[in-house]
Amino acid sequence: MRNLLPLIGSTGSHPGGRSAMTCRFRCGDACFHEVPNTTTNEYVGDVIAGALSRRSMMRAAAVVTVASAAGGAVIGAGAPEAAAQTAEGAAPAAYNKGGKGARGLRFTPVAPNTADTVTIPEGYAQNVVIRWGEPILRGAPAFDPDKQSAKAQSGQFGYNCDYLGLLPLPGERGRQVLVANHEYTDEILMFKGYDDAKPTREQVEIAWAAHGLSVVVVEEDRKSGKLTPVPRHHLNRRVTATTEFKVTGPAAGSDLLKTSADPTGTKVLGTLNNCAGGETPWGTTLHGEENFNQYFANSSRATDKRYGIGTAASERKWELFDKRFDVAKEPNEVHRFGYVVELDPYDPTSTPRKRTALGRFKHEGATVRLTHDGRPVVYSGDDERFDYFYKFVGSKRMAHGHSRRAREHNLTLLDEGTLYVAKLTGDSPAIEIDGTGKLPKDGEFDGSGTWIPLATATAKGAVSHVEGMTAEEVFVFTRLAGDKVGATKMDRPEDIEPNPHTGKVYVALTNNTNRGVGTNAKADEANPRNANKHGHVLELTERWNRPESTSFAWSLFLVAGDPKDPATYFAGFPKDKVSPISCPDNVAFDRYGNLWISTDGAQLGYHDGLFGVATRGDRRGELKQFLTMPNGAETCGPIVQDRRVLVSVQHPGEIDDATVENPASTWPDGPGTYVRPSVVAVYRKDGRDIGV
Repeated sequence: MRNLLPLIGSTGSHPGGRSAMTCRFRCGDACFHEVPNTTTNEYVGDVIAGALSRRSMMRAAAVVTVASAAGGAVIGAGAPEAAAQTAEGAAPAAYNKGGKGARGLRFTPVAPNTADTVTIPEGYAQNVVIRWGEPILRGAPAFDPDKQSAKAQSGQFGYNCDYLGLLPLPGERGRQVLVANHEYTDEILMFKGYDDAKPTREQVEIAWAAHGLSVVVVEEDRKSGKLTPVPRHHLNRRVTATTEFKVTGPAAGSDLLKTSADPTGTKVLGTLNNCAGGETPWGTTLHGEENFNQYFANSSRATDKRYGIGTAASERKWELFDKRFDVAKEPNEVHRFGYVVELDPYDPTSTPRKRTALGRFKHEGATVRLTHDGRPVVYSGDDERFDYFYKFVGSKRMAHGHSRRAREHNLTLLDEGTLYVAKLTGDSPAIEIDGTGKLPKDGEFDGSGTWIPLATATAKGAVSHVEGMTAEEVFVFTRLAGDKVGATKMDRPEDIEPNPHTGKVYVALTNNTNRGVGTNAKADEANPRNANKHGHVLELTERWNRPESTSFAWSLFLVAGDPKDPATYFAGFPKDKVSPISCPDNVAFDRYGNLWISTDGAQLGYHDGLFGVATRGDRRGELKQFLTMPNGAETCGPIVQDRRVLVSVQHPGEIDDATVENPASTWPDGPGTYVRPSVVAVYRKDGRDIGV
C-alpha cells in the first residue's frame, strides 16, 4: 500500500542502491511492492480466464562530496579540466601479462569515487553534448525553468535521457543523427515548490512533453572531438506522451486494445518510460517501454497485478487530468503500453509504431541481429525481479538498398514471426548451488537452455503455442504466457546485446535482493546468489551460433561485486586486477568485441559508472572502469565509437531530500543552476582512438 512506503527524506536502507526518490519516480517503488511474479508457473490459465471474462465491461543516504578521483573531471560545459585529487577508492593494479591491456581498453582505470562530476581517465577530455531543455526544434525558446511551458518543452530536449543511438547522416560531413529516450520525469527536481499532492495541469502537461524521444542532429569538431547539437535541423524531432502512434502486429485491433477514444484499437497517444533500445540494420531505432505501470491508477484486475498496476492513485496523478490513465474508467488503455516502439529517425513526418509481436512486458530494450538468410532476431529483457528474457525471430527477410519499396518492406519485418521465452538449466548438482555465489566443482556457473515458443504471427493471423491462451492474449499478457510455460525466473534481466564479432549474446542481470527471501525462489545456477544485490552478466551461445536456434548454452561471464568478495567472478581473470562493479544495466560493444557495461544503483558505496571488459583472449574478464557519474546519477545509453564514448547522465542530483531549492548536485553547470540530465561525450585529447 502507498501509505506504507518510505517518504522522501527517508535515510534508511533502500533496495538496489538507489535513493528513495529515484525508486519513487522511475519505477513507482517497485521494490516495495509485492513481487509481481508469485506464480509457480502452473496456474496462470485460471488467472487469464477470470480477467478476460470481464473485458467486455538513488542510493539511500548518499553522501554529497567534492572529492574527486584521479583523472579528468568536468563540473560543467566549458569548465576547465579539474586537477587530479585524492581518490576515494583504489583503481586496480595494472595487469602486465601480454602488454598494456586488451586493445580498446588501454586506459588508466578511474578509481571508484563519490565526486559530483563525470570523472574520466587521464589523457581524456569531455563535453556536455546536450542538456534537458535545450531547444532543438524551430521556434523553441531557450531553457528557462521559471517560464517553462508544455509548448516550450515539446520543442526542447526531454528529461532523463537514457538510450542513445547515433546514426550516420549521408551527405552531411561530420554530422550524425542522435536519438535519445527520455525515460521519466522527476517533478521535484523540475519545479520549484512542487506539491506532489496537488500537481497543476501545467506541470503535468510539461511532464508529458518531457517524456518520449528526441531526434537531434549533432556535429563533430574534428580538432577537439566535441559533439554539439545542430538546432532547427530538418530531421530534429520530439516524440512525447501525446504523440500519435500506430499499433501494428498481431494485437492490433484486438478488443483488448480498444478504448472509448480509439474504438479501432490501432492508435495510441504517446510512449512512456522508454529505457534502453537498439538500432536496426534497416536504419530505424527501437525503444523499450519499461515501467509503464506506474502511470496508471485504480486497477483491480489480476492481470494488472501481474504487471504491477496499482490499485490507488498514481504517483504523478495524471489520471486527474486525463481519464485514460484511470484504469477504472479506461480499462484497456494500460494494455496499449509495454511494447517496443520503432521510430524512423530519417523521416520526421513518419508515425512511430508499437510492435505487438515482440510482446508486452517491461522492455528494458530491444537489440537486433540477422539470421544467415536475413531475418531479424530481437532480444529483450523484462526488467523485474523474477521475470524473464525473450527473443523474437522474424519470418520475413530484410530488403537491401534505400529505395522507398525496400524501406516500406523493412518497416513490416517486426510484425510477423515467433516470440520465445528462455528456460535455463544448470549442469551442476543442486546441492552445489548454495546461494552464496560459491562456484560449483566444475569451476563455473553454466548449463543449457531452450527457447520456448509462445505464439507465431503471420500475415493471415496468429497462432498461440501456450495452452489455454489465445494468440492475442499471449501478445498482450506475455508475462502470463511465460509463467505458464515455466520460463526461468531471472534477477532483473535488463539490456541484452549480441557480440558482433563472436555472436555470443550478453544479458545484464542487475540485481534481486528478494531472491531466496521468504517464499521467493531460491538461488539456481543461472542466478546463484540469494539476496543478490550486485547482479551478474550471462553469456549465451546459440546452437550452431545461429540466432534462430531454439536451444543454447550459457555461462555466467561476470558475477559482480567487490573483487575481494569470494562470491564474485570475472570470467576467471585475476580478481586483484579488475575494477569493482555493481548492478550492471546497459551494455554495448566496441569495434574490438569488448563489452562495455553501465551500472544502475551500485551498492559498493561509490557512484555508478561505465566499465569496459575483454570478452576473449588471455585478458578475457579484465574489467576496467572508464568513468563515473555525478551525485545521484545513473550511467545510461553507452555508445562506444572509435574516437568517442557517449553516455546519458540520468537523474543527477536525485538524492533523498533534494529539491530545486535544496539541490544535492550542481552538475552540469555549477552552483545556482538547475541540475539537468544530459548527454556527455568523452574523447582523447590527442585525437586518437579510444583505448589504443
